[in-house]
Amino acid sequence: MTVAIVIACALAVFAALVLLRRRAIAHPRRPRAVRATPYAQKDLTVLGHRLRYVDEGSGPPLLLIPGHTSRIEEYDAVAALLHAHHRVIVFDFPGSGYADKPDREYDLGFYENVACLALDALGIDRCHVAGGSLGGNLALRLARRWPARFLRVAAWGPGSAWEAMPFVAACMRAFHLAGHPLFWLVSRLQSRYWFSKDWHGAAANLRETFAYYREVGCPGFIRMYWGIAADQMGWSLFGIAPGIAQPTLLLWGDRDHGMDMGRGVRRLHALMPASRLVVFPGAGHALAAERPAELAAHLIEFFSRH
Repeated sequence: MTVAIVIACALAVFAALVLLRRRAIAHPRRPRAVRATPYAQKDLTVLGHRLRYVDEGSGPPLLLIPGHTSRIEEYDAVAALLHAHHRVIVFDFPGSGYADKPDREYDLGFYENVACLALDALGIDRCHVAGGSLGGNLALRLARRWPARFLRVAAWGPGSAWEAMPFVAACMRAFHLAGHPLFWLVSRLQSRYWFSKDWHGAAANLRETFAYYREVGCPGFIRMYWGIAADQMGWSLFGIAPGIAQPTLLLWGDRDHGMDMGRGVRRLHALMPASRLVVFPGAGHALAAERPAELAAHLIEFFSRH
């Protein structure tokens, strides 16, 4: 009996260790199989969830928001040029990057609250805000919701620059039940629209992106993917654009045609009373990857204006 109890306890301990190891692999706190940012990685807890973030440079604070499913490293090249002019803060939001990935409902309002509470925790009352794709969408939403807090706004290829599609959104919210196979199929198709066809770095960037997905993939990540995608599809920036009074810089790569992005950005520009539009000839959706120096130069010039 004693031997059986010892063996049972040993097996239980072994099973617990295996489970913990699997959880650690599924929820790594730092990049392992892919490139890590050269900047100091820190952790911050907001609404009970751990965020990974970097906070570098000096000058007026600037919050950079990564794109959908992306991570801090998306902006390494841009941030390197901004640090001489701004205190640059970038977060991995819950469900993405190397932050916590709770298996919960995800929507844009949740991410807005996370952004503001994280800034509160860092003692930042007012700042500039910028981002591409989902990051651009959130930058514009934050500016409209808290106009006194976000002084100037820059957004490139922002999500929700289209008419709302509530039926599509409702369907997408259930797609997480299909698990990883559907995610991989859709993300592979979606990646065809990220870069211009002739950008030399596209293949390497895609290899790293999919290696990162394999490293962080878990139920919470999949649920975040579909939840945030659904909210962007089911909601439109056109309704709030006239109410964004802050100086706003809109940017668009003229080879970014997914969801008719060119028409959507031009419509936002027409609707927003204090906006300026810059077009990047020959560039795709991921301006921070394809044109980091040019993007940084526009941001520095814009955020330095009085």
